[in-house]
Amino acid sequence: MAHKIAIIEDEQDIGRLIAYNLQNEGFDTAVFTSGEEGIAAALAEPPDLVLLDWMLPGLSGLEVCRRLRSDRRTENVPVVFLTAKGEEADIVSGLREGADDYITKPFSPRVLIARVHAVLRRRTDSAEPGAEDIVAYRNIAVDLKKHEVTCDQQRVELTHTEFELLLTLMRRPGWVFTRDHLVNSIRGEDVFVNDRTVDVHVAGLRKKLGSAADLIETVRGVGYRFKE
Repeated sequence: MAHKIAIIEDEQDIGRLIAYNLQNEGFDTAVFTSGEEGIAAALAEPPDLVLLDWMLPGLSGLEVCRRLRSDRRTENVPVVFLTAKGEEADIVSGLREGADDYITKPFSPRVLIARVHAVLRRRTDSAEPGAEDIVAYRNIAVDLKKHEVTCDQQRVELTHTEFELLLTLMRRPGWVFTRDHLVNSIRGEDVFVNDRTVDVHVAGLRKKLGSAADLIETVRGVGYRFKE
């Protein structure tokens, strides 16, 4: 069954171009020209991934991402920003609101397709048959089937990227992961992400883990590890 991609883009020509390239790769697409329309459709029938413009009429893409993340029906749906706002501060803001990736315009259709495949592959790999159902360490538990994380038996709401990052670190306590290694583990080797992106996701993850934040240690000049 083809993955369903929701495209929220107010410029119709760009929306059609994105849909055309995705359809050629076998994806099922739906294009929405406003944040309100996209949210309503996503809540009614959650897609497998949302491609989201930032500068939309009415609700901004940032607010759309925030609302999708706050609803149980769409909280785990991967969100990828596709926008002309390419300053570092914009990228950091988008990731902090829960986006899983960030592509700047003008974009290469090949890069777009690679990133969509990488995000969806991450999601599929986490739920593949034969994988362990629960990964637990100290007061943190990751339920792979339910795609849920609990800390001190309280549910922690994570983005899909934060979930994969935590899982990578928890599976190898004490191992030091470079930023490049983490990028390859959570996004796929065919996608370029800079070190700053990893740092933003780690900061967001630590904040959400609260009292357990110190389990994620920074190894200066190298990367991160989960405390043994």
